[in-house]
Amino acid sequence: MAARVLRRAGARRAFSAEPAPAYASERINAATAPTLMEIGCRDIFDEDHDAFRQMCRDFFANEVKPFHKEWEKAGEVPRELWTKAGDLGLLACMVPEAYGGLGTDCRFPAVVWEEQSYSGCTGPGFAMHSDIVAPYITNYGTEEQKQRILPKLVSGEWIGALGMTEPSAGSDFANIKTTAVKDGDDYVINGSKVFITNGWMADVTIVCAKTDASKGAHGVSLFLIEDGMKGFTKGNKLEKMGMKAQDTCELFFEDLRVPKSALLGEEGKGFYAVMSELPQERLLIADMGVSAAEAVFEWTRDYTMDRSAFKGKLSNLQVVGHKLAEMKTDICVGRAFVDNCIALHSQRKLDSVQASMAKYWCTDLQCKIADAGVQLHGGWGYMWEYDVCKAFVDGRVQPIYGGANEIMKELISRSITNPRH
Repeated sequence: MAARVLRRAGARRAFSAEPAPAYASERINAATAPTLMEIGCRDIFDEDHDAFRQMCRDFFANEVKPFHKEWEKAGEVPRELWTKAGDLGLLACMVPEAYGGLGTDCRFPAVVWEEQSYSGCTGPGFAMHSDIVAPYITNYGTEEQKQRILPKLVSGEWIGALGMTEPSAGSDFANIKTTAVKDGDDYVINGSKVFITNGWMADVTIVCAKTDASKGAHGVSLFLIEDGMKGFTKGNKLEKMGMKAQDTCELFFEDLRVPKSALLGEEGKGFYAVMSELPQERLLIADMGVSAAEAVFEWTRDYTMDRSAFKGKLSNLQVVGHKLAEMKTDICVGRAFVDNCIALHSQRKLDSVQASMAKYWCTDLQCKIADAGVQLHGGWGYMWEYDVCKAFVDGRVQPIYGGANEIMKELISRSITNPRH
């Protein structure tokens, strides 16, 4: 069995990158585990993933949670956190070993997504960096681009972002206004982007721009824009409803001249690259959504079992017990579907429709569970010091980005009413 090596506190631990046989074992089912965040359950994982999960859990508990409040005030997390994560092998796990990564399938990064959600700390934009930006470069980059950039993403020396959304173009990819006009061997880029996760701190940003405006979405190309390029500026960090520690900003391009070597993939093929990468993006959003719901459930269960009310514990009230039953059942149904999607994706079998189903259903579920959690916490649920309050506001963006859930339903409906044969 092949092994991948991670470094932890001066020691070395080997983790298998091979899939568990047929995804079957005698592992505990998540629905019957002591908690929904139990280590050692769910058949899509094995003991190597459990060890990796424990390391991730320790990292978020020790390196992130104690400092997250001050990072919320700063609107960003420190760069040192990224390099610490890189040292442990938590970044860009799927990057091939030839470029410094572990070369794993999606189950190892899924552990990172889940453990970050369990921690209640949304500041580190690891998923965008590791599992959206890095795959674009891995799959479409030239050898020079991969050799130069990927090792820096794996180590955390560089931070990656994706510049797609614009003031007038969110889910409507065809309406992108940013242009890249060819001028000799260069391209001149003009336009702007908004709501860019990791945008303020990013060292490299994948920017979507139209190289042929007459072709709509099919005239979009991708470019690798590096921090400090003349004509590239960043706006102030945006003040958001939630995810306050995650840096988000606007990007501006004014006569930004880049060489042909900045083109990522083929000219005019950006739309196809984006369509190919969207299933993974939507899967990670779905998994982080159901994981956040699992965390809210456990916080709420603990609170209601500890809180005294009407001569007993709050959880002893039938209306509260029934609400907890509804919450757990909904979460376990969502978890079963997402785990199936993770298993399929680890075998490169997840399609866009299933990913869209997972994204829309699980992010709606996340918001529903967070709302119930706040309600059962009473007045304390409205206090920012409580994780359930942060989960309520942090989760609200999940049904919006990565393709609004209304768009997810449209994509799913097309597969039903106009299937391709």
